[in-house]
Amino acid sequence: MFRAAAKGRDLQLDNAGVIGSNEVFQDLETGSRWQQSSLQAISGPLKGEHLKLYPFLLTDWGEWHRLHPDTLVLKPLPGYADRIPERNEMIRQGLSGKGVAPPGVLRVDDRLKPKTMVLGLAVGGSDEAFPLSVLRQERVINQQIGGQPVLVVHQPQSDTTTAFIARAKGTQLKFVAANAEATELIDEQTKSRWTPYGECISGALKGTQLKSLILEPEYWFAWSEFHLGTQIYATAEPKR
Repeated sequence: MFRAAAKGRDLQLDNAGVIGSNEVFQDLETGSRWQQSSLQAISGPLKGEHLKLYPFLLTDWGEWHRLHPDTLVLKPLPGYADRIPERNEMIRQGLSGKGVAPPGVLRVDDRLKPKTMVLGLAVGGSDEAFPLSVLRQERVINQQIGGQPVLVVHQPQSDTTTAFIARAKGTQLKFVAANAEATELIDEQTKSRWTPYGECISGALKGTQLKSLILEPEYWFAWSEFHLGTQIYATAEPKR
């Protein structure tokens, strides 16, 4: 999900085909073409410009509704509701990690299976991929990326993952889960308690909010194709 604007003007984007198994959009205002995974204009007057990602949360309905009880839900168009079970099954199959990369992939990185689901982070000019299967096991990860201390938290009950710069009031922090579901965290430096959404709820740092980072959920073949040299979190499962 990204902001459809560049150089101070709003853009309307339409599908313009596929390059390297990845969708390409064309804006109606300038005719520039944009690659979905890189969010970069690859041709036209805006070539080289980048669209900005919106912060977003990939979670289930129960967790979203708990956080935002007054949220509105988009009503499906007639006939679409009947397709929801089919779409859900497609999503489940996609998360299984099975299958091969589609034809046309420009670069192949065989360190992981092509359809391994990863959550990618780009921080300080460095990229790192966190396989979803590993996040479900480790739940709280303290990592250095691009010279920055990074916290990644996965709540297994809702399959919700969040990420932050692990620094508050000038102090670098290291976190551990306060419970098995990682719905509460403790930092080792001040023993303050935190939500998995980066808010300190008790202790010396109460009221502090960590700077959030945007995780990008992708298949491995798509992430690695457009993030050359990406690191993989160290305990990632090897390709079989």
